[in-house]
Amino acid sequence: MSIRRRGGKPLGRSAGKRPELRTIVVFCEGKNSEPDYVNGLKRLPEIVRNTALNIEIHPKQGTPLTLVKMAAERIKDPEVDECWCLFDVEWSQHHPHLAEAADLAARTGVRLAVSNPCFEIWLILHHVDHTQFLETGKAESESRLDGRKNKSIDAAAYMPLRKMAVERAAALEKRHIRDGTRFPGDNPSSGMFRFLAAIEAPAG
Repeated sequence: MSIRRRGGKPLGRSAGKRPELRTIVVFCEGKNSEPDYVNGLKRLPEIVRNTALNIEIHPKQGTPLTLVKMAAERIKDPEVDECWCLFDVEWSQHHPHLAEAADLAARTGVRLAVSNPCFEIWLILHHVDHTQFLETGKAESESRLDGRKNKSIDAAAYMPLRKMAVERAAALEKRHIRDGTRFPGDNPSSGMFRFLAAIEAPAG
């Protein structure tokens, strides 16, 4: 993945010096599981070497469109390489303005990791393959395969399983493409596998 700089320090590197870290700003809709998970990623040595992850949470539980608007402003910062928004679709009632959020992200270069129906499907995929439609409440209850009693998670328990989750989520996306299922009807799915691919890519 190429590093995008719109100013700031040049990326020229001299031999023997540590490569400059990429700065990726992550906007999360949720206050518990998503930040817990991203903080777990931040502690992985392979990510520490390459990427500075900053997490921003909207204080009023902003909608997807609100998050993308904030990210579209933040990505103008020349010191920021990428902005990602992590949010849910929600079933049975969708978040408002999903299409507008996706369109604005595409126009401004903001990247999305959308989970459908919710982030808990991504947690489920760490443990088992899941291909059947889920409503949000059902996904939340089924995701407690780790034994937790609330929305906070022990991210360290998920990190060794993340590659399997990536494979399962990628397979779900291929299935939706094959079947012609389009967003936001692509339940179940999670774009978190693309987020992981981006932050785990070596700098350079």
